[in-house]
Amino acid sequence: MGQNHDSGFGTLMSLMTGAVIGATGLAWLLLNKADRRRRVSGQKAMLYASRMQDGSEAFEPTDNGHLEQRIEKLNAEIARVRAQLEGLGKDN
Repeated sequence: MGQNHDSGFGTLMSLMTGAVIGATGLAWLLLNKADRRRRVSGQKAMLYASRMQDGSEAFEPTDNGHLEQRIEKLNAEIARVRAQLEGLGKDN
């Protein structure tokens, strides 16, 4: 009967050790995936930032049809702001 008790204790310890090792492996896997996602999103942000600096995001294929309209709208807004600034300069 004592041998049966030792065998049960050994089985319990094996199960607990396996659970700890499994939990550790799962935690490592999840942390590794989260770190990879963080690095990939950082790389994408860096690529987008470089496109913003050189202005290439304005020339994407989806914007070709609306590019002239966007330019006209921006020019109109620039003219409106310029007129407001000139009005403020005359008041002073």
